[in-house]
Amino acid sequence: MYDIIRKKFSDIVDENKLGDEEVSVFAKTLTPTEAIGNPEHNDYPIQKGKERMMQAEFKGSQGQAFTDMFGNYKGKLSQIIEMDLSNNFQRAIFISTVNAVMRQLEMVDKTIHCKDKGPKDCSQELVSYIKKEFNKPRIALVGLQPRMLEELSAEFEVRVTDLDKENIGKQKFGVMIDSPEKTEENLTWCDVALVTGTTLVNDTASAFRIDKPVIFFGVSIAGPSRLLGLTHFCPFST
Repeated sequence: MYDIIRKKFSDIVDENKLGDEEVSVFAKTLTPTEAIGNPEHNDYPIQKGKERMMQAEFKGSQGQAFTDMFGNYKGKLSQIIEMDLSNNFQRAIFISTVNAVMRQLEMVDKTIHCKDKGPKDCSQELVSYIKKEFNKPRIALVGLQPRMLEELSAEFEVRVTDLDKENIGKQKFGVMIDSPEKTEENLTWCDVALVTGTTLVNDTASAFRIDKPVIFFGVSIAGPSRLLGLTHFCPFST
């Protein structure tokens, strides 16, 4: 997937003659408040310190990506296109940059995470969307987003896998949180897979190219979903 993204993104940069310019891209780590504001609940991974939001800025446009390996980076766009993508930090820089550049070129517009009531509103909108598109499917949720699980579990059969060891083996909203080892089993069981876009940063997104409907959610995959032709749900991002 990264080879495809890199090639298509490189073509976009070449077509717009951005590679010849002296362009700096700066990715910084946002605090939880900067990233998602002040929602009613405090159980989001970014608030627990498990993840941070990397934000790339390109010619005044911003793009974001969640990651568990975070820090600051400054470099030329040409350097980022050729960047080694062997760890989550490098992939977060690359993906947030793709989002920022595509935002600047008006190819995508959902690259900044929603804030305050946004996650709750998003989850309620997601329930309506799934009912309209799939009626009453069995859902495999990959990556615990608390408000999504809260809303989905009230309407559908849901199974969840998550990387956070503090969540695994615990029940949340009446649903047991499984370890990643159960992902394949859950994907076989489900009718629809709902997958966090952060899987693109931690290099597991290719596992979800399956012969079932897959919906990727979150700002991290905003630009790449356009390049890869993936279904993307993130209605309240800006």
